[in-house]
Amino acid sequence: MAARLTLASIATSNPMGAEAYQEKIRAQAPRALAHAGGEWTVRSLRVRSLRSPLDGNRRLPLSRVAAASSGVRRLLARGLYAGDAVSHRMNLELPPHPTRDVVTIHDTVAWRFSDESPPVPAAAEEARRAAAVICVSEFSAEEVARLLHVREPVVIPNGVDARFYDAAPLSEDRRRIHGIPARYLLHAGGASRRKNLEVLAEAWPRIRAERPDLTLVLAGPEHARRTALFAGVEGVRMTGRLPAEDMPGLVAGAEAVVIPSLYEGFGLPALEAMAAHVPVVAADTTALREVVDDAGFLVPPTAEGILAGTLEVTQEHADLASLVSRARLRAAAFTWERCAERHAAVWANVR
Repeated sequence: MAARLTLASIATSNPMGAEAYQEKIRAQAPRALAHAGGEWTVRSLRVRSLRSPLDGNRRLPLSRVAAASSGVRRLLARGLYAGDAVSHRMNLELPPHPTRDVVTIHDTVAWRFSDESPPVPAAAEEARRAAAVICVSEFSAEEVARLLHVREPVVIPNGVDARFYDAAPLSEDRRRIHGIPARYLLHAGGASRRKNLEVLAEAWPRIRAERPDLTLVLAGPEHARRTALFAGVEGVRMTGRLPAEDMPGLVAGAEAVVIPSLYEGFGLPALEAMAAHVPVVAADTTALREVVDDAGFLVPPTAEGILAGTLEVTQEHADLASLVSRARLRAAAFTWERCAERHAAVWANVR
């Protein structure tokens, strides 16, 4: 009889890197399990709140579930995962399978930053009891071990969407629709405190003075902090969230991608830029140094660091082509197929 794996996630109207991970693992799981051996079926469980208009196949009072005691959550899980050989939670808000629980923890920002969503009260205890905890980088695994006291989390790096390897810059028509000029520096993502946009805002006027033909494009969901920092600043274009189909072209057309973050559990925007042959200027912090390594400009997370790195990558010099080529080769090592195969090995071991 085939064993059933449930991949459980929460529907969201604001998909970011964690949601990209969920969709890729969900798509790759059947093939990866076939290679792992044994007979499996895969169930996709998309949970949404009681009144949510989002797509999903199960409704729960999510805020109450997240705040519930570990005992209540275990009781709820019995019905949620009945019949599972393995249940893989991709959101900590969801309750764990009583015995065969696999959980992904991308980072520990909930415990470290007050402007992020607060931690699920039972999350640390549940992670310690899990059959397996998957982390997306060595850095995030070290954080989970140190802060949550989880023993031996499994490190499985993310992949990069194949569309970025073949991406052509956005057409002039698509750029015009989004108000994007021909030459631009790109930052894509969120705007919470850990994203460290203050140093980019401080560095930008000086970058603009040296590179007056460059525009700073800020792509991502609307956020009051980003607006407060950049509204009315010369040479800045805030696009809001762009359609997913436009993102590879947006990255491919940039002069460079800038990531000044103080804390990242992985750093998917850096990897996407590397795959698209675009130089990366990233803060020499947390998982960014692990992902970028020697294939980009790692700089101090300061205005001076961002200024120096950006001026370096936006001038012509012989080393830049070599750097971009090295980055492309490095990005090729991060595939969703390999990521899913390593997940399948965890699922098979837990079963």
